[in-house]
Amino acid sequence: MHQPRPSAGQPARPEWSPAPAPVRTAIRLMCAGAAVSAVPLIAALACAGDIKAYHLHWGSRSLTAAQISRWRPLIITVVILAGLVVPALWLWLARAVAWGGNWARIAFTVVSGLAALFLSGRQDVVQEVAAVLAWLAGAAVVWLLWRPAASAFFTPAAFVRVPPATPRMPGRQPPRPV
Repeated sequence: MHQPRPSAGQPARPEWSPAPAPVRTAIRLMCAGAAVSAVPLIAALACAGDIKAYHLHWGSRSLTAAQISRWRPLIITVVILAGLVVPALWLWLARAVAWGGNWARIAFTVVSGLAALFLSGRQDVVQEVAAVLAWLAGAAVVWLLWRPAASAFFTPAAFVRVPPATPRMPGRQPPRPV
């Protein structure tokens, strides 16, 4: 395999550093959170045949059995799409975190904070347990992603702080360190 030398006019590519242990653990937890957030979708699809048993509301009105039957394909499609968005978001952000995207760390923190607002007692038991487990996983991920070792991983090499050099004036010697 041919690898160009840095002296051949091409800049050397920066080394990719492996993720530290807190980031790897956070990525595993994000994958587990995606799996947990898919549980309500699986439960909803298992009950899709008995959709008339649900009391669905549109605005302030309750839908009748005839309306539910007529809208059944649309209702199932919306449930499937909404149920796939959350696990896909978990996995997408996990991949971005694995690549060292600081924006993904910030986005996951915001999304995890917003998820806390949706913890309520108005859902069925399966959805409530899955929401609490996903929130706990998200809180653990946020804690892991903001640890000092993880923060060093997300800081780009261009932004590493280097102490300034002491200015040299012509004819004067720089001060000696003590």
